[in-house]
Amino acid sequence: MPHTVLRFERAEAPELPDFQVEVDGELVEFRWPSRTADWWEMWKRSPQAEHFSSTDWDFLLDTALIHARYWRGDTSQAAELRLRVAKHGATMEDRARLRMAFAEADEADGGKGSSGADAARARYAKLRVIKPGTDDEAEG
Repeated sequence: MPHTVLRFERAEAPELPDFQVEVDGELVEFRWPSRTADWWEMWKRSPQAEHFSSTDWDFLLDTALIHARYWRGDTSQAAELRLRVAKHGATMEDRARLRMAFAEADEADGGKGSSGADAARARYAKLRVIKPGTDDEAEG
């Protein structure tokens, strides 16, 4: 099935915005719960954030509003919150489903472990190609 390849443009994480909401017919300054502010900072520092574009941050910002409602006691949006953070790889299960993996193992040995090119060269350095019909074939 054909697909479209997009040029990736990493976007910097925005700050949680200041805005007003209507309460009893009057506009009042919205205050982010401290738990949501901490949650937002966690996402900004997460390894996943290196792969977020502007649309990802916009979607996560909308998710922050749901998170704020949740931490203010409105649990009616808990399922939506869970679904939205899963799209960004919040849990081990989410990251596995999204085919995300941390690079700790490669970094620990400088990339020279069983998947490193240097290790492969050392392991197979003594192998040689045997062409049919040559003397090497008889030596086996």
